Amino acid sequence: MRERDGVQLALLSSRIDGIVRKMTQTLFRTARSGVINTARDFSCCVLSARDELLSAAECLPIMAVCGPELIVRYVREVHPALRRGDAFLHNSPYHGNSHAADHCIIVPVFDAAGTHRFTVLVKAHVADCGNSIPSSLMAAARDVYHEGALIFPAVQIQRDGRDLDDVLRMCRARIRAPRLWEGDLHAMIGAARIGERELEELASEVGWEELDAFAEQWLDYSAERMVSAIARLPAGRRTAETVHDALPGVTEPLRIAATVEVRPQEGIVTVDLRDNPDCLPCGMNLTESTARACGMIGVLNAMKDIVPVNAGSLSRTRVLLRDGCAVGIPRHPASCSLATTHLTIRAINVVQRALAELGEDVGMAETGSDIPASGAAISGHDPRRGGEPYVGLVFLGISAGAASPWADGWIGAEANTAGMMYTDSVEVDELHYPFRVWLQRIVPDSAGAGRRRGAPSLHVEYEPVGAPLTAIWMTDGTDHAAAGVRGGHPGACAHQYRRTTLGELEPLPGAGEIVLEPGQRLVSYSPAGGGYGPPGERELERIARDVREGWVSPEAAREVYRVVVDAAGNVNEVATVDLRHSPS
Repeated sequence: MRERDGVQLALLSSRIDGIVRKMTQTLFRTARSGVINTARDFSCCVLSARDELLSAAECLPIMAVCGPELIVRYVREVHPALRRGDAFLHNSPYHGNSHAADHCIIVPVFDAAGTHRFTVLVKAHVADCGNSIPSSLMAAARDVYHEGALIFPAVQIQRDGRDLDDVLRMCRARIRAPRLWEGDLHAMIGAARIGERELEELASEVGWEELDAFAEQWLDYSAERMVSAIARLPAGRRTAETVHDALPGVTEPLRIAATVEVRPQEGIVTVDLRDNPDCLPCGMNLTESTARACGMIGVLNAMKDIVPVNAGSLSRTRVLLRDGCAVGIPRHPASCSLATTHLTIRAINVVQRALAELGEDVGMAETGSDIPASGAAISGHDPRRGGEPYVGLVFLGISAGAASPWADGWIGAEANTAGMMYTDSVEVDELHYPFRVWLQRIVPDSAGAGRRRGAPSLHVEYEPVGAPLTAIWMTDGTDHAAAGVRGGHPGACAHQYRRTTLGELEPLPGAGEIVLEPGQRLVSYSPAGGGYGPPGERELERIARDVREGWVSPEAAREVYRVVVDAAGNVNEVATVDLRHSPS
């Protein structure tokens, strides 16, 4: 192997990341449905000719960690004679994908001689994947047949750069809003073709052999960085458990566990997820890619060091799974409709909590869970567009961030499986869909208290305009809150209600489907993140700022943090000293 040139390595890694960002911006600006062009629920990446993840830039980790490599290997298995101009549509949860609602476009990249050099992959959460209900997420699905999603196991969708219309005709016949889906599909293909073109242009500038050498050296360097980061973790082995709410298909609360072993001298972390329930008769089973990603994301979340996320760094985390496990490798026809959300979040939580138990300055508390009523699947007919059907997934307010040893929970965190997702623009959503958002606000005293506190709950209310609206949600965290660690407190649980035309609040279950009439509102309180460390160790200036911002009330500051502070954020230090020295 040639000697490593650090400057060239930095330049080419930045150039490859830049290509992925161009793909990302192309999809973000050209997709039609709000879940992609507003919430940004998608990822783009570049893989080597050996099917190794090189760059995912600003990705959603649950989409881009592990999955792309498994997917591209499967594409090459069933299509061994790849050609320039090919494109494949893939979403099979049994062949490397996350869940059926994440549609992938895979495009191989060739040099002038016809040698396969790279692969680009674009994965996006589509608003409608053909499910038996108007939602791309179905908790109650007994199996993949009940779920009803269209499954595309590495199906060729373009040859010589031209669409193969067979698949498009099939989807037009099964998807409720085919115009939106087809627009999103072509935006994904466009993003992949941008990646293909940019890699060809980069190769014309530096040469394919130079890019091949870069790929090998970049992965080796990233693995070395990860080894160094693991060397700074405390050695040990811990098991952590958490509890998932009962939801449709799961009649009792569900225990989820992980055992984590850190071997700093070897630069290896092992995550064992095998001690978990068998596949469930509902849509919450994980796929192989999401289960493996849980272990890796939990480890990455737990470390202070920032390392490149690619096949090199990820190779230092070994995730143990078993076949037929709900947090493992599913057996067909188990439904994996929610494979990127509920059990995924709980599994990542127990990994980062187990690491937190090894010592200070490691790990994280639990994040709140996903898909509250403010993140519902909505559907109906739009009276503004002649009754045209619509299906959408909104992200109006999900604040789930967990506290870490170094920072308070991130209010913009959409659980712990996501990276660069956005909260929807109210104005854009109201253009997309016939509804009105009445309220978005932080809920005081909801965050898990601690030396570093979790993110607070968000209170959201919305109602349909001009026609009924169907909303489907499935909120874990209504009964079992996100736990704190090392003395930190749990975050607040989720709550959801229907506000009647008279203004009365009717409680709703954690998972439900309702038809809202104009004048009725869906009311959502999202689950909050857990805290890290004892609340009594939180700095006075941080507490004063939280009170000034309205995140913590003076009463909670006194009772939980043992600080005397007025509503303006002025701390009475003498009274605080007396309070902290008095019996609790």
